[in-house]
Amino acid sequence: MSASAGRKAAAQPRTPVPAPATRKRVNLALQGGGAHGAFTWGVLDALLADGRLEIEGLSGTSAGAMNAAMVVCGIAGGGPDAARRKLAAFWRAVAIDGELQGPQRAIFDMLLGAWRLGSNGGAGWFGSFTPPMLSPSEFNPLDINPLRSVVESHIDFARVREHADPKLFVAATNVHTGKVRVFRGEELTADMLMASAALPTLFKAVEVDGQPFWDGGYMGNPVLFPFFTETKTEDIILVQINPISRNETPETSHDILERVNEITFNASLLHELRAIDFVRRLLDAGRLKDTHYKRIRMHRIEAQDELRHFGASSKLQADWAFFTQLHDIGRQAGHRFLKQHFDAIGVDGTLDLQAELA
Repeated sequence: MSASAGRKAAAQPRTPVPAPATRKRVNLALQGGGAHGAFTWGVLDALLADGRLEIEGLSGTSAGAMNAAMVVCGIAGGGPDAARRKLAAFWRAVAIDGELQGPQRAIFDMLLGAWRLGSNGGAGWFGSFTPPMLSPSEFNPLDINPLRSVVESHIDFARVREHADPKLFVAATNVHTGKVRVFRGEELTADMLMASAALPTLFKAVEVDGQPFWDGGYMGNPVLFPFFTETKTEDIILVQINPISRNETPETSHDILERVNEITFNASLLHELRAIDFVRRLLDAGRLKDTHYKRIRMHRIEAQDELRHFGASSKLQADWAFFTQLHDIGRQAGHRFLKQHFDAIGVDGTLDLQAELA
């Protein structure tokens, strides 16, 4: 990575502050997706730098939860510019030449993936292990999770708990019940954030309040339902990483596993989008008058063509050049969304749910 490229990604011009009348309140829903979470970093960088959106709520899972927590912590500590710096510092820290080294680096490279065990960075430690043969208790008996040290050094959890705006929702999956658990900003701890990213093929379940939790992507990637009752705005912007559809039929065991993971981690999202569309149609038909139901306006920021080009296995990649490449793609997608759809926010949804669900 050249010094000039590093400076390019780290540059943080001051965010303009539009007049209150021109700002629009939104909720942001951030998918998890390993290293591709750097795409979401770029999207958030664009939205925060633009200054015309006021974030009322943030929902995130796994890498999306990390991004969401960094934004809330940054805003609490200094506003949008501080949030942008916080995001950049986090992704720089988890890059190959960042704060993690040696065995911690090898484990984290695999944590970012979630799609298969083993990578060039982890071959020295885990090259002989595969998920069907060994459980996390066997190949990682000390339950080493290097991400925890990065998270604890970059997030002031006390500050997050004290800062109620924007609201924060982090999803994890209860191992015993199979249900989603939503941790809110006012209670958030490092354990809760780690639970949202606890991939069961790599790490033991994280215990919170006496209950074990795995990665939230299985039951909410990300969760949308807290927005319905705990925020006022009816606009949700989904930052989507995982493609819902692919035109190719996977043939190899590796490709099959990747596609199964994509389908699994999108299933709960599709369920919630279907519910939003169903309620919307009932409201339009006048069948839910004088009820608490909202007519949610859905929007989406994505770059599926670009991300599909990298392939799901690239979610294992953890070098700074790749992160900044994804950041640039995300930043362009964020600017493109604002240019095309800012005027629609607060007026109408820009994601065609019926076409999406057909």
